Amino acid sequence: MQNHSNLNDIGVIGLGVMGKNLALNIADNQYHVSAFDLDPVKVNGVIQQEKQERAGLEPRILGCANLTEMLASLTKPRILVLSVPAGAPVDGVCSALISAGIESDDIVIDTGNSLWTDTVEREARYKGQFVFFSSAVSGGEVGARFGPSLMPSGDIDAWHHVAPIWKAIAAKVDSSTGLPIERFEPGNPVTEGEPCTTYIGPAGSGHYVKMVHNGIEYADMQLICEAYQMLHDGLGMSAAEVGDVFKRWNKGSLNSYLMGISAEVLKQADPLTGKPLVEMILDKAGQKGTGLWTAVSSLQIGCPAPTIAEAVYARAVSTQKSLRLQLSQKLAGPNAPAIDEAQKAQLIEALESALYCAKVCCYAQGFQLMAMTAHEQKWQLNFAEIAKIWRAGCIIRATFLQSITQSYEDNAELSNLLMADSFASALSEKQGLWRIAVATAVMQGIPAPCISSALAYYDSYRCETLPANLLQGQRDFFGAHTFERIDTPAGEKYHLDWSAKERTLAKV
Repeated sequence: MQNHSNLNDIGVIGLGVMGKNLALNIADNQYHVSAFDLDPVKVNGVIQQEKQERAGLEPRILGCANLTEMLASLTKPRILVLSVPAGAPVDGVCSALISAGIESDDIVIDTGNSLWTDTVEREARYKGQFVFFSSAVSGGEVGARFGPSLMPSGDIDAWHHVAPIWKAIAAKVDSSTGLPIERFEPGNPVTEGEPCTTYIGPAGSGHYVKMVHNGIEYADMQLICEAYQMLHDGLGMSAAEVGDVFKRWNKGSLNSYLMGISAEVLKQADPLTGKPLVEMILDKAGQKGTGLWTAVSSLQIGCPAPTIAEAVYARAVSTQKSLRLQLSQKLAGPNAPAIDEAQKAQLIEALESALYCAKVCCYAQGFQLMAMTAHEQKWQLNFAEIAKIWRAGCIIRATFLQSITQSYEDNAELSNLLMADSFASALSEKQGLWRIAVATAVMQGIPAPCISSALAYYDSYRCETLPANLLQGQRDFFGAHTFERIDTPAGEKYHLDWSAKERTLAKV
């Protein structure tokens, strides 16, 4: 909070949607903020918004004309929040700060969706000039304004300076139920409950965790979309009727922010035509890269994350609209069997179970990916704490995360969420309905890449023996890549001389 020198506590650089709302959130929590943007209109905009929201009260946001003025307005060590697009703009601001006279113990926090490896490089590059710190932010515009999920990483001493502000502005949850404590009132922030932020680890780890969060988000959204298409196209339900089903599901184990907003979207009428708005929206999905980065990372490290990858592919297929229009006239679909009312009720129940099971597998993939990368990077990630800070403020917030938290609190060394007794028993119990949902989608000719890939993931881990034995035989046949045997010590390699008249086995 404001110190005795009458200097401000923190600076925010970049006053777009996220930066402006972070500045207002910080000010709501009793801190004094210096604000700067290359566009003076945005500086004036945040000042005017604060005046409207805090009419008659002392302002806590100071607009700055340039970075030199901002640095002069802040208490030392200065804390500066960057809310600018990832990539070159981050380095552009850092260079400008160096020119403006930033000092070696000042802290610059990158809050954009930067690639985690860029963050690692920047911490090394700017060392000695200032402390480069990072904090991924999830929750969108509303989260930034009234409580986001924050994933900070980097210099631990910098975190100690930043922590009081971050804990104040973060989303809050009830510690006993894990449910969000929400209040969307300017000037009246939530101060009770557990804050949805924790120190993640060394440089880059926070942005990596946020990247995986976004990969899970891609998959979670696609899973819901597949359930919608199966109910709408397969069962002939209207968008509003599907919205009612989702609203009901949102009261149970599928309770989540994404399920709630999906129900709202489906029930919304188009103001122009009166038709369901969702049916007037072009079916071409955009992406900003974080889901792609997650899928690429999983491939690079060898961690199976098929549901996350399929979600990225689903968006890619959606962009091929003209080709889909052509092929829809050329490729035949199945003669789908009719579904009566009793089967309709069973399928709705099956889809609810399928969505839950696929969601578990999706999170299992994300957490295993974080664990494998942490091992490679020598990060000590606390997965119970990561699950905790996703319970509110972020896009994938869900009641479900309380169960994940409990699983990691019970066993911090859990190798995969499917190993947790609670999830293993739930998926074992619900798998029959999950299979009905996938089989129905196949027979109806409705694409369900994420729901079905999650089932394949479950079945793959359920298999003691996979056909990779044949695959290794193939590799040894054409490329002498060798193979291990089930009856010899691990690590011993063998090769069969496939081209010889009398094939002989040799230990390599």
